[in-house]
Amino acid sequence: MQKVWYLYILECEGGRLYTGITVDVEARFKAHMSGRGAKFTRSYPPQRIAFVENHADRSSASRAEYAIKKLSPEAKRKLIVDQQES
Repeated sequence: MQKVWYLYILECEGGRLYTGITVDVEARFKAHMSGRGAKFTRSYPPQRIAFVENHADRSSASRAEYAIKKLSPEAKRKLIVDQQES
């Protein structure tokens, strides 16, 4: 059975956004909260999971992560709002 991969965006301290991929969003969020997630989230602790998107495999999730990381913060916030409204 193939694992589902998730692209996620965290809203962090100071209104900053962090984008990543994982197979377990809740576990990854806990890792970020405890300072074991990423250097960025040690400096800007996450406040909430703002966006989650399912992907069939790691490759697809990685491509989506790369595309989202190229977006402006405003465009990322629009993605978050659009997902919450749907």
